[in-house]
Amino acid sequence: MRRREFIAIVGGAAAWPLAARAQDARKPARIGYMTPLPLNPSFVQGLRELGYFEGRDFEIEYRNSRAPGSLPALAEELVRLNPDVILAGGLDTVVALRNATQTIPIVSPTLADAVHIGLIASEARPGGNVTGIEPYVAGLPAKEMELAREIVPGASEVGLLTNLSDPKAAPQARELEAAGRKLEVDVTSSDANRPEEIESALQVLASRRVGVVIVLQSSLLLSNSQQIAALALAKRLPTIYGYREHWRARQLWRGSELVLAPSRLFRRQDLARRSTGRSAGRVPDKDAADDQPQNGPGSWPHCAIVSARSGR
Repeated sequence: MRRREFIAIVGGAAAWPLAARAQDARKPARIGYMTPLPLNPSFVQGLRELGYFEGRDFEIEYRNSRAPGSLPALAEELVRLNPDVILAGGLDTVVALRNATQTIPIVSPTLADAVHIGLIASEARPGGNVTGIEPYVAGLPAKEMELAREIVPGASEVGLLTNLSDPKAAPQARELEAAGRKLEVDVTSSDANRPEEIESALQVLASRRVGVVIVLQSSLLLSNSQQIAALALAKRLPTIYGYREHWRARQLWRGSELVLAPSRLFRRQDLARRSTGRSAGRVPDKDAADDQPQNGPGSWPHCAIVSARSGR
């Protein structure tokens, strides 16, 4: 899929407050930006591609949501600034912001299981004030389980590195466990909800001598991809990742090997942030956010990345 085609698919909605504010150059639109990661320049690039420039057309109020305990307070603080739209990175951040406001449009590149959680009414017509991109949909984790059996055919037990405090982790774990039962493979989960818990969680899987480890898609595990890469190699654990950034981190360490990947790899974060910027630039108000459909892997490329050289 070409990038222009991808952007056209993901960005579809009407004009946003920037268009209205363009008539009053003295008052730029205000964008709330709340994520556990630094402000990504791809988000600003997405708005620039729509003809909106920071300082002239909009200003950004940034809040780092890395500390989970601070989410409700940070969300309320950001909402009190009354931004025109909020970019939310991390599903837990979306939940905190949705609890703080039901009127300010919230756009996220990391929605998952949003209908079940109650953030949206449906993918086609979300309702309320939340819209964005769904990087996980049903069916993808089952494919990862199939890949696990392919790269280690004799594996009788597959390990899951989970992060169940992230709302999008539980549906992945359930699907992986169901896929394991179907393939008659034992599945062992080990949970890590803080960076300092990752090493012990991987040690549990190593102690059980699982044949391969599937790392779930979550904000915490993605943010700590280099730590996971180093530990998995040290413990000789073949691993499967849903995000390309994990494999990139593992390539920094000697002994990693790319076994399977699609013919065209995309930087997930850049694509998500840039297209979220474009989506934010097209959400005019709460009613338009209500009408803007969710975008998912059917609209943009997904890949499973496998590192299998374990040193065994």
